[in-house]
Amino acid sequence: MWLMLQQEKPDDYVIATGEAHSVREALDVAFGTLGLDWKKFVEIDPRYYRPTEVDHLCGDSSKAKAKLGWQPRVRFKELIEMMVKSDEADVRASLQGRAPAV
Repeated sequence: MWLMLQQEKPDDYVIATGEAHSVREALDVAFGTLGLDWKKFVEIDPRYYRPTEVDHLCGDSSKAKAKLGWQPRVRFKELIEMMVKSDEADVRASLQGRAPAV
């Protein structure tokens, strides 16, 4: 973000790894981080499936790489694990009567 704000002219940048992952992959990693099987906790409602004309969604960060020298440092699995562990720590802290770390 800081690099974006340092540019002479405002512009839009996509920040992405360039990897595509399914919701199921995200569930596998998130619940797996806690040693849980997501199929026991998640219900799938076909009404919320993406329309069939959307074949592939993947962020293209080539502009950010070229203009800002930006490169992703955290990959999908690592990011999901970091988010789950942070949420888990917040929940544990609140159950013990402490405010979550900000």
